[in-house]
Amino acid sequence: MNVKRSPWLLHYDGSSCNGCDIEVLASLTPVYDAERLGVVNTGDPMQADIFLITGGINAQNAPVVKQLYDQMPRPKVVVAVGVCACTGGVFKDTYNILGGADTVIPVDIYVPGCAARPQSIIDGIIQAVALFQQRSDEHDELLKNQKGANV
Repeated sequence: MNVKRSPWLLHYDGSSCNGCDIEVLASLTPVYDAERLGVVNTGDPMQADIFLITGGINAQNAPVVKQLYDQMPRPKVVVAVGVCACTGGVFKDTYNILGGADTVIPVDIYVPGCAARPQSIIDGIIQAVALFQQRSDEHDELLKNQKGANV
């Protein structure tokens, strides 16, 4: 994969059992080393390019997820990791779960599993990096065309 720049990854845990979070952290450690793909883990949404979310969405974390998404600069990519982030999982019919991450923000890539395996998470990250590069190229081309039109 030819990465023009290293996209920064923001990981947020919704209301999960932490199974997927452990696997996400395992993906970032030297055993699986997702950073070799060009991603850098960050805790700042204003610096993040890829939003990796685990766990279902409930009434308390829905505004937080939306705020984090809104704080991220464009272009951005959202990856839902685990069946809870994808659909709400086994908790989707309970009183406090609204559903998956796509009930609040647009999701680009779904990584199913309970808990999602590190290999699947890395595959989702690879897809996210490719999609981010595509959107970044489109964004750069749009800015270039706007500058040309203003001259």
